[in-house]
Amino acid sequence: MERIIDLDQAAAVVAERAVRWAAAGLEVGQVTWLDETAPWPQQLETDRTLVHDPHSVGVLISGSGDAGLSVVLFRGGWADVDHFDGRDDSGSIPAFDITSAEAFGTQLDQWVHRAFGNLGTSDS
Repeated sequence: MERIIDLDQAAAVVAERAVRWAAAGLEVGQVTWLDETAPWPQQLETDRTLVHDPHSVGVLISGSGDAGLSVVLFRGGWADVDHFDGRDDSGSIPAFDITSAEAFGTQLDQWVHRAFGNLGTSDS
């Protein structure tokens, strides 16, 4: 698979936002990694040092009322994104043509807003 996204930079984008999310009352799970070269069945890892050839990075964010957002970004430039706003909006969100960690951050802010609403900041 072509390496379009630097997943370490993408994980840094998540870490940058995690403090703000936690301050807004969201629970941010540990970042998970999948190693392309790991033997089958591949295990999700939370320790980056155990992953030699990152294939994806993911995070699960939870909020009140069972609201949740699951994001898995693949180095090829797409993400698997599922959300539930805790009321009536849920499902998968198309996420293709992500070309950089910065672009991922922009999309991530939009996904968080969709799942959890306005977190009280101008860039949520």
